[in-house]
Amino acid sequence: MTLNDLLALIDAEKETVIDIQKKLVSIQAIGPDYGGTGEKEKADYVKSLLNKWNIPDIKEYNAPDNRVPGGHRPNFIVTIPGKVNTKTIWIMVHLDVVPAGDRQMWNTDPFKLHVENDKIIGRGVEDNHQGLVSALLAIKALQKNRVQPQYNIGLAIVSDEETGNKFGLDYILKNHNDIFKAGDLILVPDAGDEKGKYIEVAEKSILWVKFELEGMQCHASTPELGINAHRAAARLIVELDKLHQLFGKKDPVFDPPISTFEPTKRESNVDNVNTIPGKDVFYLDCRVLPQYSLQDVEKKIKEMVKEVEHTTGVKCSISYPQRSQAAPPTPEDAPVVKALQKAIDEIKKIKAETIGIGGGTVAAFFRRAGFPTAVWSTIADCAHQPNEFAFISNTLDDAKVFLHIFMQNIEP
Repeated sequence: MTLNDLLALIDAEKETVIDIQKKLVSIQAIGPDYGGTGEKEKADYVKSLLNKWNIPDIKEYNAPDNRVPGGHRPNFIVTIPGKVNTKTIWIMVHLDVVPAGDRQMWNTDPFKLHVENDKIIGRGVEDNHQGLVSALLAIKALQKNRVQPQYNIGLAIVSDEETGNKFGLDYILKNHNDIFKAGDLILVPDAGDEKGKYIEVAEKSILWVKFELEGMQCHASTPELGINAHRAAARLIVELDKLHQLFGKKDPVFDPPISTFEPTKRESNVDNVNTIPGKDVFYLDCRVLPQYSLQDVEKKIKEMVKEVEHTTGVKCSISYPQRSQAAPPTPEDAPVVKALQKAIDEIKKIKAETIGIGGGTVAAFFRRAGFPTAVWSTIADCAHQPNEFAFISNTLDDAKVFLHIFMQNIEP
């Protein structure tokens, strides 16, 4: 079969997309850090699909984790031999999703797929089910029609992307570093834009900071007898906003083109109104342009904490739930970028551009390991939001782009 024959077959897979997404959404593959039981059930379902489609070459690289049933987090690799085995074209996707959040902000059940013509709604449909389903459809088209791709095809399906990758890609790269090889092309469909115009080749550094402030609890009518940790936390949050000026450079490669420092999660302190809290805990999410060192950011944060301790009397401890210095960017002329641009041009009739993003993806782990990696998909960018949605047409079109890359004769 020709490439055009294969592409035409993808258009007939709309109901397949709905059926797979319906099952994926119903499985709450939430990691234990967010109170879930992990990704095993979802991994088992995906493996059952691959077996149904007679794709037998599945190798498991499970990461031990005694916090989940079964004692491990699932990671597995699917491979299809190519005409030439000098390189492998990889697509990497993740199984886990974030919690639904405030259910009152959802118009539908987040774990029951809702279909509105071309639009599907549910937790995970975009992040990262769409990329997974597109890759599965592309591989299914090859296998079902006995078409051998130009090069080896690899589909890496991992856990723990939403909470740091310790039990996912990071585990694989540290313990099975012979899987990926120099010259391989690696594509991660885990970020993008609504037209599929932008290819992410660079990311900001990520720093999550946890602040634990200790004061002295007392009755709210006698504040002089205590030390209000909540007030001190508010003062510290205002102080931390100065980081925007201290690290204020701009880089037009990124959107937004600045470093960001946002206070986010706050833990409960006291249950009643008339008690001054003696403890307050909050978090700061920092996305820092690559030209800045995270050590310099941490140094300024510690200086601000010291000043608030001095002026309020609290004691504040700092920890870092996530810390990731930006990886080297993927060159704009890397083979994976050129192959992707060619496919997007011919399938979507768009001239794709390279960009940097503020959100972190697993591509950073590949780049640190020396593998140029491209991040791309056609999405509405509503990940982690209530009423998360995706379009079936985007899923099908992205599958066509993957197929195009699989069939290319790619130059070094």
